[in-house]
Amino acid sequence: MSNILTLPHDLGARLQAHAAQANLKDGDWLHLDPLRLRPAAVLVPLVWENDQWHLLFTRRGMDLEDHKGQVSFPGGAWEEKDGDLECTALREAWEEIGIRPASVAVLGKMARFDMVSYFQVTPVVGVVAWPCELNINTSEVARAFIVPLDWLADLHNYQVRPREFEGQTFNIPYYNEYDGEIIWGATAQITQEFLRLIQN
Repeated sequence: MSNILTLPHDLGARLQAHAAQANLKDGDWLHLDPLRLRPAAVLVPLVWENDQWHLLFTRRGMDLEDHKGQVSFPGGAWEEKDGDLECTALREAWEEIGIRPASVAVLGKMARFDMVSYFQVTPVVGVVAWPCELNINTSEVARAFIVPLDWLADLHNYQVRPREFEGQTFNIPYYNEYDGEIIWGATAQITQEFLRLIQN
């Protein structure tokens, strides 16, 4: 019997309902001034390889100002030329790892995610035509890699750990190491939220 996760036929409707929810937060403890939040977007890229769905992640470069060295989805701050946040996610994926916007079938958006770095991130879910030759912008990204949805959905690979922040201890989500990489924090939370969305 196969445990391979599939995408629900009504995923677009599920995403639309999810996007209408109240903002999610980078931890329940987070209380940010909404007037200071800066709009941003990430692409949550689904790829089909070896007969199963994967998510594509990046590890950010060490010279970046925000979230350096962390695993993330391709994305960044909204710019006026983008128009909307879907365009921001697609532009950033193109600039960071060379995924052409035309090769992404956008399925919808998730609820906005307020982050401790004062970005309000909109995750944009899309299927990337795969295989795709990536062109890594090494000034922003150290590496791109894919992880099977089945592995990400296995609760044995997911845990919560205490982490110090501004003199307080908070519980932060972490995945176990996969292919030498550790997905944690906001990226792990968005991943878990996406998995709940497709499984429920």
